[in-house]
Amino acid sequence: MIVAERKPLNEIKSFVENYKKILIVGCGTCATVCLAGGETEVKVVASGLRIGFLKEDKEIEILEDCATRQCEPEFVTEIVERVKKEEVEAVLSLGCGVGVNFMADKLETIPVFPGVNTEFFGAAVEPGVWVEMCAGCGNCILHLTGGICPIARCSKSILNGPCGGSKDGKCEISPDVDCGWNLIVERMKKMGTLQRLEEILPPRDWSTSHHGGPRRVIREEIVSLSQEGKEPTETKEAAKEKESGR
Repeated sequence: MIVAERKPLNEIKSFVENYKKILIVGCGTCATVCLAGGETEVKVVASGLRIGFLKEDKEIEILEDCATRQCEPEFVTEIVERVKKEEVEAVLSLGCGVGVNFMADKLETIPVFPGVNTEFFGAAVEPGVWVEMCAGCGNCILHLTGGICPIARCSKSILNGPCGGSKDGKCEISPDVDCGWNLIVERMKKMGTLQRLEEILPPRDWSTSHHGGPRRVIREEIVSLSQEGKEPTETKEAAKEKESGR
């Protein structure tokens, strides 16, 4: 899925403050799942903007909508028709960058502004935590690396690893980051295909590549809720010690 984070409200406000009538459009798929741009987030942003403009005595009409997907014609057509019918002056998209592009193409003369920052392609590893697993590089080599992406999951995006910086399966940049190549090697050992790594992959054009290691988005409120009702590890250990001392 595409993982995104909402832009700061002040930045969003600066995009639309010179228009009299705007439409905020959420996306019912990826942006909803990662809690960045679904129906709830549309209402939150709309409320925040109304309060901000009210404080400045600005009369700006704010409409709300949410498309099932902003990247497909059948779902965007209704939004385009509403914009034209209700004479909307600007659209704020809470979908990913693809949604912004797609609606901009369809609306032509109506400006479409991004309400979120599109971060990466990732998966939910636990409630409220998303981790990057694909860089969208356009030339997938997962068949050579056991289904684990060295470009997204190795902090150096190296194609012939591992490097000498990993320790105990962790990357040198942080003990919280798994070494991508350790994951690849261990995975291919289990599959009995480790010998495939003997082939040296040629250099690639990195001019448009991402860098900096796997990125993640953490919603602390979701993480906190998921932890409620769970007994802390320390408490369990203390209980064991107490039992053994009897």
